[in-house]
Amino acid sequence: QVQVVESGGDLVQPGGSLRLSCVVSASRFRVYAMNWHRQAPGKQRELVAGITTHGYPEYADFVKGRFAICRDSGENTGHLQMNDLKPEDTAVYYCHAEGTSGDALVDYWGQGTQVTVSS
Repeated sequence: QVQVVESGGDLVQPGGSLRLSCVVSASRFRVYAMNWHRQAPGKQRELVAGITTHGYPEYADFVKGRFAICRDSGENTGHLQMNDLKPEDTAVYYCHAEGTSGDALVDYWGQGTQVTVSS
């Protein structure tokens, strides 16, 4: 049984900060990459940031310089630090874990956490 649980979403004013967390609970699942996606009302889900086991982060252009992704060493836990938040960052943020279970490539999604940026 694999569980992907996000937390940290909240209502914040423009210019504020939030730190999202993602915990992947799995007995035989080895996480290779942890990604954050978001989906705003009426829009398609989009990739925000991702990081692999080797620690190389990648960011969408619209968050570069404002967001930072990291993973706890040796743990299936990741974080997305979001600074200088803008109203257009309002969305449900989803954690997406990719990895292996035995010889199989698998991926799992969390249920999402709501981020609302508004004054």
